[in-house]
Amino acid sequence: MTRRPRRDLLAGLTVAIVALPLALGFGISSGMGAEAGLATAVVAGALAAVFGGSGLQVSGPTGAMTVVLVPIMAQHGAPGVLTVGVLAGLMLIALALAKAGKYMALVPAPVVEGFTIGIACVIGLQQVPAALGVPTPEGEKVVVVAWEAVRDFAARPQWWAVGIALAVAAIMIVGARWWPTVPFSLLAVAAATVAVALADLPVSTIGELPAGLPAPSIGFIDPAALSSLIAPAIAVAALAGLESLLSAAVADGMSVNHKHDPDRELFGQGLANLVSPMFGGVPATGAIARTAVNVRSGASSRLASLAHAGILAVIVYTAAGLVAKIPLAALAGVLLATAVRMVEVGSVKAMVRSTRGDAVVLVLTAIATLALDLVQAVILGLLVAGALALRSIARNVRLDAMPIHDDLTGDHTDQELDLLAEHIVAYRLDGPLFFAAAHRFLLELSEVAHVSVVILRMSRVTTIDASGALVLGDAIARLRHRGITVYVSGIRNGHHKPLRALGVIERLAEEGRVFATTPEAIAAARDHLHHKGVIPATTG
Repeated sequence: MTRRPRRDLLAGLTVAIVALPLALGFGISSGMGAEAGLATAVVAGALAAVFGGSGLQVSGPTGAMTVVLVPIMAQHGAPGVLTVGVLAGLMLIALALAKAGKYMALVPAPVVEGFTIGIACVIGLQQVPAALGVPTPEGEKVVVVAWEAVRDFAARPQWWAVGIALAVAAIMIVGARWWPTVPFSLLAVAAATVAVALADLPVSTIGELPAGLPAPSIGFIDPAALSSLIAPAIAVAALAGLESLLSAAVADGMSVNHKHDPDRELFGQGLANLVSPMFGGVPATGAIARTAVNVRSGASSRLASLAHAGILAVIVYTAAGLVAKIPLAALAGVLLATAVRMVEVGSVKAMVRSTRGDAVVLVLTAIATLALDLVQAVILGLLVAGALALRSIARNVRLDAMPIHDDLTGDHTDQELDLLAEHIVAYRLDGPLFFAAAHRFLLELSEVAHVSVVILRMSRVTTIDASGALVLGDAIARLRHRGITVYVSGIRNGHHKPLRALGVIERLAEEGRVFATTPEAIAAARDHLHHKGVIPATTG
């Protein structure tokens, strides 16, 4: 229970003021209408606040989710969007029960940053029709839709809409820089609404809204369409989980002694997405901007985010008539400013300058987000980041020729040491021997020449997979084919299993050529060369 209820309630009021225009704007941008955005903020916001894993998280409709919903709306209509929300909710609950929350934190920072930049661009492009005061053209690709809107505007300019959108965006951006605690979004929207009403300006408004939430229903579900909605639902669930856990982590970083439970957060978001469509709401996620406002406003418990949902519910039931008069261009201005503020220029510059790989991942993810869809963009970013990481790890794998003098036991003359060194070479393997590094290892080891014995020292091999084991076996077979005797030493516990399972050291073990230590292997190699008459027996 909160110890500072007054402060939490004040924080909830502040977040509600910020959330109102965003909920309206994102609802309209998704194609479901302003009422869907409000229903999402109220229902999903309340359920995620109570059942989620973060005491500071604020949930509701977001720009990233809107980007995913637009093509779903175009292909399947409103029933499809609502059904996808229910399916995604079930998937999130399943992920929570499977304890998958911790794996969401493995997404690399350049992927998240590029993803955010791409989303900001898409949100900005989505606002072009409303900002220009023209009807939204048909289409799924935001770049094409924005271009068609510009052409329509050129044929029939609507300068009042442009002026309102730019003024609202400018007030938000400039105001936030100088007075970050003031809710300029609501003030700018209110001022634009009053100006349009008094001057009777020819701009489109939200229009009539229902005074309250609809009765819960699942009548929108069409069993015949479920199979075609599985893929979109997976995309929505992945985005909801990723964005919510990222937002919860941001809240942890902004607060003191607060840590979210990722699996409970997935459960709360799943329940929110399961129930919200029954009231006409769109799929929801944790909202980073609203969560940040909540923390900065002094929130210390779930009461703040629950109060935010309650205040929005009051607005839905008591002020629907006033909300209906808000100009669409004003909401477009709010979302344009939001898109601009989503991009942290300093963070992007730092990441681009850090390494070439980070820069490549960031740029590719951003472009893919704009050109493809969000989930495909994240998958592409993860694949590229993973490939670059594997390349970096593979470069650290070393195969070094080691002097054998220090490993020999007993007294040896310089002549004996020279004879041994002429016929025995010891190689130390450092690092992971896995598929990304195995080919280079094979090439290096296969070039060994002018020796009778090769000792492979494996005590510093950190991991070995099937590919690495097979390549090791191939290298040993090639050396044996050339008449070179191979000994192996220092295999770590846990590495015997893949080597034996794939038959890599089975023959060597049968021949007594696998040893725990390198001196033992050298002693065996020396005896082998003595019996072959390559070197004389040690005297002493």
